Order: sequence, then C-alpha cells, then structure tokens
Amino acid sequence: MDDDGLDPRRWAALALLCAANFMVILDSQIVLLALPSIERDLGFADGGSAQWVLSAYLLGFGGLMLLGGRTADLVGRRRTFLVGTALFLVSSLLCGFAWTGGVLVAARVAQGVSAALMAPSALAVVTAMFAEGPERNKALAIWSSVGGFGATAALLVGGTLTDALGWPWVFFLNVPVAVVLLALGPVLLSESRGRARAYDPAGALTVTLAVSAAVYGVVRAPEAGWVSASTLGALGVAVVAGAVFVRIETRSAAPLVPLRIFRSRRLTGGNLVMMLTAVGAFGTSFAVSQYAQSVLGYSPLKFGLATAVLPVMAVAGSYAAQAAIGRVDVRPVAMSGLAFMAAGSLALGQVTADSGYLTGLLPGLFLFGFGLGASAVAAAVAALSGATERDSGLASGLNTAAFQLGGALGVAVAATVAVSRTDAVPGFRAAFDTSAGITLAGVVIAGLLLARPLRRRVPEPVGVTMSKEENTCGT
Repeated sequence: MDDDGLDPRRWAALALLCAANFMVILDSQIVLLALPSIERDLGFADGGSAQWVLSAYLLGFGGLMLLGGRTADLVGRRRTFLVGTALFLVSSLLCGFAWTGGVLVAARVAQGVSAALMAPSALAVVTAMFAEGPERNKALAIWSSVGGFGATAALLVGGTLTDALGWPWVFFLNVPVAVVLLALGPVLLSESRGRARAYDPAGALTVTLAVSAAVYGVVRAPEAGWVSASTLGALGVAVVAGAVFVRIETRSAAPLVPLRIFRSRRLTGGNLVMMLTAVGAFGTSFAVSQYAQSVLGYSPLKFGLATAVLPVMAVAGSYAAQAAIGRVDVRPVAMSGLAFMAAGSLALGQVTADSGYLTGLLPGLFLFGFGLGASAVAAAVAALSGATERDSGLASGLNTAAFQLGGALGVAVAATVAVSRTDAVPGFRAAFDTSAGITLAGVVIAGLLLARPLRRRVPEPVGVTMSKEENTCGT
C-alpha cells in the first residue's frame, strides 16, 4: 500500500479495466457496419432478422446488468469480472465461428450476459481502488473517455475489419484482449466485496424480467411500430414486473436493490443524465451513419475516418470535465456538456443532400463529441460519488444500465423518426433535432437534481470557546 493507504497498482489496474470497458462498449456497436455481410453469408431471411445480431447483445447486456453489479458486491468484484471475461472470450469465439444465424444470435446473447458481469464489476473495482475526490474523478474521466471512444470508434473499426478480413474478425478481435485481461487480472486487481452475503432470488428474477422486457420492446419498436401489440405487450410486462420488483424489495430482508439507494438525488440525477446522454449519443451516431452512407455515399472506411473527430473530442471533453469538476462541481459541468451535445445535434440538423464535410458534418461532430465526453464524466461522478463501499457494485450496475438502456432507446427513437418522413434527408434532420430536444431536457434535469448537497452546520456549544488550534483539531 502507498502512504495514503491506496493500492500502488491502481493506475495499472485502471488501464486494464479501461481496456475491458473499451471492448464491452465497442462490441455493442461494432457489428452495425458488418450486418450486410453477415446477412449475406448466414442467410438471414431479411434485414430485420439480421438486426437481432445487434439487438441480442443489448438484450443480454441490459437485462442482467443490475444482477451482475449486485453479484459483484456479494461474491467478489474481481471474481465476477474474471468469470465474465472468460465467458466473453468463449462467446466471442462462438460468434466468429457461427455457422447459422440462430447460432450467432444465441452467441450474441451470451456475449451480452458476460458483458453484464464484466462492466459493472470493473467499474466497482475502479471506485474501490481510488479514493473519493480528485483522484477518483480523474479515474472516472479516463474510464468515461475510453467508453465514449469505444462507442464511436466502433464504426471505424467495424468497417475496416469487415472490408479487410471479413465479418468474423469483428468478434475475433476480442480474443487477444480477453486473454490479456485473464492473465493480468489476478495480478493487478484486488478482491473486494460488500458486507451483505444473502441473495434475493425473487428480486433478481423480477428485475431481470422488467429490464429485459423493456429492452426488447424498445429494440423491437422501429420494426414493429411503437403501438404494435408486441411492443406494447413487452413494455406492459416491463411495467408490471417493475412494480412487482419494487414491492418485493420493500419487504425483502436482503434486497437485491435496496431502495434507500435512490434517496440520493445525485445518484438518481446522475443516472438520468447518463441515460439521456446515451440517448443522444447513440441516436445521433446512428443518424450520422445512415446519412453519411445512404445520402453522401461514404464507404464504411471513409465514414470511420470522417467521424474520427467525434471520439477525439469526447476524450478532450472528458478531461476538461474532470478538471472543472474540482472547481465548480458536477452540475454546471453536466449542464454545459449536454448543452454542447444539443448544439452539435442542431448543427447536424442543418445538413442537406449535398452538404460538404467541412461545412456539414465537422462542426456538429466537433461540438457533439466535446459535450458527450463532458456530460458522461459528470454523470458518472454524480452517480457514483454517493455510493457506499458495500453498494459500489450495485451503483456501477445502475450507471452502466442507464447508459445501455439509453443507447437502445436512442437508436430506436432515431430510427423511428428517420423513417417517419418519406424523404431521407428530412428524416435524418428530424432525428438530429429530436436528439437535440432530448439532451436539452437533460440540461433541465441536471440543473434540478445535481445540486451540491448542503453541508449541515454543527452549532457550537453555548458557553464553550475554543482556540483556533483546538477548533482545527476538532474538525
């Protein structure tokens, strides 16, 4: 241990965990540009069926993240991370070697389940290894910037690998990374867990059903329609299961998700801001991808290079946010980040059928990327700063779930809005404007819920005076 009691391996461990975060986030989007090749080679009946290669991962990931985070608290965060990584390695191999569409979709569900174990446990290890304050804020800035980079770099990596080596390599890419994680994880990561040792099977079942049904309804909506029986049925199941879950948690002696955790306005507000950030990020990325390729005629590789400014500015925004939070707190940083995102989306909403890169895409991507990095860091700091050590895995699971659910909702909303217009360009412009409206709503939520907690003043006992030195020692 260092003189301050912290693990001296923590920065090397952070680098390892960020590699895992990059891989998990990258995998949620990397298949987007590979879908036409997958559909052709594996004989999917139609494009809607091939879309489940993307949606199956989100279903497994989103449905089990809360359970994965709480499992990390109960059985050990390092142990949960390593088990999830091993499963991710096996499922990635199965995806790459898939011989039918059904096998690939099933393997993608397994990938999502393994990511639900990896991501929240990794983030919980980060919060346990770094003391709350500037050092943890810096660690979270690095974590968030890597996640933002992964979400946007997926379009470049996926297109390049598909063009050069074929679609199986978007999955084989995970194998060497997972091997390194399994080799170095036991060396660099310390084991930690919460004090509670009891499980809540009824709570686990109902929350998994609720979140899975919600994700299914959202990803199904663009294809089936928001008012279709399948979409409304899935969302109805989510509402009922969610209500049952809340009822169970209020009566459980060892709840999976102690409802007291939501008393923290910062935790609740930070997760809402994270969700709206992801709605804007994934929705705008989807609309930009479709506009650039279908209207401007960009190849996958050209599109990836053209949008490289987005992850670069996300990294810049995350570091600017980390520096600013120590001076002005998370609320103004989150509000500013979301405002930059809205400005970027509005700028993209001005594109036409013949817009050039420098005047059409670049200004919006520049502003949007900076805001994405800043708002993601502020949301993570707010959501995790108030969590106790025993609940850090759960808080990490909530934060990761907010991001993934927001991402699924963002793609669904953008796709629905884009196809609601008969002409392509007006549809994409409407999708960008919708993203701007959602992130502006996030500005309001951040302003209301992310205020700095008031410090209670302890009255000085009447008739007792202390010297300056005594008063300093007493505090």
